Amino acid sequence: MIQAKKRFGQNFLKDATIKEKIIQAMPRDDLPVVEIGPGLGDLTRELIRAQKHVTAFEIDLELCGYLQDNFKTEITSDRLELVCSDVMEAWSSKTLRDEAYHLIANLPYYVATNIILRALEDPRCHTIVVMIQKEVAEKFAARSGEKSFSALSVLANSISNAQILFDVGPECFNPPPKVTSAVLKLEKVKNFTDDDLFGNEERLDAFKEFLRAAFRQPRKMLIKNLQERFAKEQLLEQFAKLEIPQNARPHQLETSNYHLLFKNLNK
Repeated sequence: MIQAKKRFGQNFLKDATIKEKIIQAMPRDDLPVVEIGPGLGDLTRELIRAQKHVTAFEIDLELCGYLQDNFKTEITSDRLELVCSDVMEAWSSKTLRDEAYHLIANLPYYVATNIILRALEDPRCHTIVVMIQKEVAEKFAARSGEKSFSALSVLANSISNAQILFDVGPECFNPPPKVTSAVLKLEKVKNFTDDDLFGNEERLDAFKEFLRAAFRQPRKMLIKNLQERFAKEQLLEQFAKLEIPQNARPHQLETSNYHLLFKNLNK
């Protein structure tokens, strides 16, 4: 029997009800699915039964061998493409696939944020359904005014509708993790490349740097955080123009405020 490996952050989902709820959360269309970290293949099998073509990326070579043995028919009939490598290496270009797709994944904490951000930036990726640590899910799905509202929230809200669908307790996994997980769904309404504000990679990188500065000390006043990059007089002028209180904390602004601040401060 295959044992979960700590170095890969593996926790195998065993709860059949949760598996079904995740499958039900996937869009009802004909787009193929990319699965990251298929594990023992339980979700993979259900996706194929739902008439989805699946491309599965598995970094664990032992698990890859297990999947190759247990999905011979599906691989031969081209319903499943199994890629035995690190998905981040496959994502060396801007797009993971040459066609539009949906993403599904059970992600360990240490790679969750990077993979979600990469998927958000991939213009071919339409919908993201991921099971991750609840604390990380809250950062992506938070709304203005909530304490979890962060730079990740702003990025997600800039191009997608992000929501936490449901929590998943430790008892649903083998071995049980030490934290509660949650299933996060991000439905993209546009791509960063479609927006003049983030029209190219350099501009998007600049926006991410701006957000890092804005949220560097989340409980500090936003204007104080931004003074590391901009002159106080310039900030006071823009805060007044956009009717942002000078004592506002980073989590109190709307996503649109960050768009306008970035645009005006970088003219």
